[in-house]
Amino acid sequence: MALPRIEHLGIAVRNLEEANALFEKLFGHPPYKTETVEREGVSTSFFRLGESKVELLEATREQSPIAQFIEKRGEGLHHVAFAVDDIRAEMARLRLAGFRLLHEEPVPGADGKIICFLHPKSTNGILVELCQDAEPA
Repeated sequence: MALPRIEHLGIAVRNLEEANALFEKLFGHPPYKTETVEREGVSTSFFRLGESKVELLEATREQSPIAQFIEKRGEGLHHVAFAVDDIRAEMARLRLAGFRLLHEEPVPGADGKIICFLHPKSTNGILVELCQDAEPA
């Protein structure tokens, strides 16, 4: 099995439009994609940086995970996402290794991915996301 690689870093922001302008200045180019994931209550934008990406996340409702994160910790690094070749096999392997998964099955995520999060209590306080390209419909 191929080793996972960092797919993206997720950064929680209060205002996506302002954050896009800031990161566009920082990286020298605009995001390549913006989208809303209603199920998660989040609007996102993605900046490509070589083989990795930065995802900016803004809450679209008060009780979303991003809104709760910002209320507790403020803006900043929210999660580290790792690309995997077979998310179901990785989930099974990690579950057997004692990690706590936040999903029983992969769920649809942003940027054409299926995802699963690992609980930070089982990963030294870091929210870890596994992601795989979604299978074409």
